[in-house]
Amino acid sequence: MSEIIVEMCQNHKGDLYLLEDMINAAAQAGAKYLKMQCVRSSEVTHRPEFDNGISHGGEIRMIKRPYQPEVERLSSLDLDEGVYGLFVDKCESLDVIPMVTAFTRAQIPFLKEIGFKHIKIASYDCGSVPLLKDAKENFDFAVVSTGASYQKEIEAAAKVLEGKDYAFLHCVTIYPTPLKEIHLRRMNYLRTLTSKVGFSDHTLVERDGLKASLAALSYGADFIEKHFTILGKTETKDGPVSINPEQLKTLVDFGRLPVDQRKQKLKEYVSEEEYNLMLGQEVRELSHEELLNRAYYRGRFASKKDDGTFKYNWEE
Repeated sequence: MSEIIVEMCQNHKGDLYLLEDMINAAAQAGAKYLKMQCVRSSEVTHRPEFDNGISHGGEIRMIKRPYQPEVERLSSLDLDEGVYGLFVDKCESLDVIPMVTAFTRAQIPFLKEIGFKHIKIASYDCGSVPLLKDAKENFDFAVVSTGASYQKEIEAAAKVLEGKDYAFLHCVTIYPTPLKEIHLRRMNYLRTLTSKVGFSDHTLVERDGLKASLAALSYGADFIEKHFTILGKTETKDGPVSINPEQLKTLVDFGRLPVDQRKQKLKEYVSEEEYNLMLGQEVRELSHEELLNRAYYRGRFASKKDDGTFKYNWEE
């Protein structure tokens, strides 16, 4: 049986009551893992090169993501520390597993104390060895996304996590991800490093439905991570790549089928041409767009030191 990791992201809009409704809806749909993100606007780093972006000869070299508007946007979504404890308690009361994405090393002691036992490491920190060591030492189970990561970084992460219960998620850091860029065969490579692999799906739901997640499940993914919302698609930043409770139930039920039955049922949702398109390449180079996103998101958050400077997740 495969499991769905329900990504709440910022679809809660900083509203505790909305978050609680999302938890109830996801649990009712049968999900096993519910995940929130520990996002702190105070940990956003200011890197001037992204304030205006950099282009040369008509080609984008650095994306434009101004610091101040990003801090203001995220500050409206900041959650009180007590909310994280309430999230753990609520999930456990519904017999679902609470999971959290840690974006900085400074968050680790707090998240452990709150009661999280399952942690997610985002794609851009797959190469952050100190953060991976923290995850290994402080949590029972780790899920690491591998999008926009070089093969040497993924293999180094596997060595760090050796002896730990963990999973690698294949991920393509293009938002939203076109079906032709999915490359599900990449999971074959990840399975040479760990027995548990999955797929983090950022496809556009209104355009592509559940095709990518269903195809990944049919290809043998142990986990699917997908953004989740109970609001309209235009009400949050991540709404367009988020599924609703009915779609979540479809994924949950599909993941409970034996793999041979999934492959047969997949034909109801995905054509053979689309499936072959999504299989893609097992070994591939990162695209220009993925590299642009890597440059921005790797180092977007960092631990704030007493003197006001930042310590990045890859720094000892």
